[in-house]
Amino acid sequence: MSTSDTSTPASADRSLRGLLFLLATIAGVSVANIYFNQPLLANFRQSFPGSASWVGVVPAVTQLGYAAGMLLLAPLGDRFDRRRLILLQIVGMCVALVVAAAAPTLSVLIVASLAIGVLATIAQQAVPFAAELAPPSGRGHAVGMVMSGLLLGILLARTASGVIAEYFGWRAVFGASVVALLALAVVIILRLPNSQPTSKLPYGKLLLSMWHLVVEHRALREASLTGAALFAAFSIFWSVLALLLAGAPFHLGPQAAGLFGIVGAAGALAAPLAGKFADRRGPRAIITVSIVLVALAFVVFGASAKSIAGLVVGVIVLDIGVQAAQISNQSRIYALKPDARSRVNTVYMVAYFIGGALGSGVGAAVWPALGWLGVSVAGIVFAGLAAWNHLRLPARAAH
Repeated sequence: MSTSDTSTPASADRSLRGLLFLLATIAGVSVANIYFNQPLLANFRQSFPGSASWVGVVPAVTQLGYAAGMLLLAPLGDRFDRRRLILLQIVGMCVALVVAAAAPTLSVLIVASLAIGVLATIAQQAVPFAAELAPPSGRGHAVGMVMSGLLLGILLARTASGVIAEYFGWRAVFGASVVALLALAVVIILRLPNSQPTSKLPYGKLLLSMWHLVVEHRALREASLTGAALFAAFSIFWSVLALLLAGAPFHLGPQAAGLFGIVGAAGALAAPLAGKFADRRGPRAIITVSIVLVALAFVVFGASAKSIAGLVVGVIVLDIGVQAAQISNQSRIYALKPDARSRVNTVYMVAYFIGGALGSGVGAAVWPALGWLGVSVAGIVFAGLAAWNHLRLPARAAH
């Protein structure tokens, strides 16, 4: 009996780590599908020459679908078993991917891409699932581990897509994703436990309740705005980087901008570490440091308009800052209302992506008018907005 008793905690810890690794894989493999099409636009033009001017719609509708899926599907994790939802979305995703791979016209590819975007929100079931499985003292680390998988999926999706398309054609990219998802589904069936629904609200009231959560929890509003401001700063940089590298003195093509994404893996690797610090020191302290790092990154960017080394250093600091804040914010909001984690996550992520869209728009407007220095100042302004919003809420009211 004593041997069993002493081995149980270690065995449970190994089991939890295995489940978190599986959830990280689910998040990464699923979210990668909304980025696979971005390097393939030239291939689409060749396959559909009569609709070449419309190929840019493909990544746009995929992102739109993801936003819609976050709002309409992600809250269902509070109402139904997340394991079953993940499996159902994988089935739907595989159907959409097969349609995309076999698309005879660009119109069919656009419709399939919209469906892929909606269903890729599997990732938004995996993160709150991790928060449910982990003990409160390890929630930050658990969320960080799953987020690291999601971030690696985002970073490596374009690289994988480009390599597969180079040797096997663009249709094989979607086919390879089907194979990966089906293999993942088998592991999910064998290893992932069922989750316990925490709400019995009808679908309409489930969606409406998200507004009540926003009104009820000041800390959710604060975390959402802070996250949105930091992601806006992040998006300003990434939306303009290729334009900076294309001009003097670099004269580099889009492939160079893609390689900077690999540098951003530092942020993904830092995510679990940020989660551990959030568990030990408290998430608000980590968010404060993260905001300082983001502001510092844009100071480095402003001084690095002609320096690749400076840009690389800035990217590492920016990604670590943004991802550490993301993990800490999510750790905070999941503690607000444990029976509504999927809905809380939806509120936060919708605000987060609105911030990203705003940042991309500001970057597009500032670059032609004020150049790289203007872009760097705009990034500092968004970091300042995050700081003002974060620090104006007393720590005692932030829970």
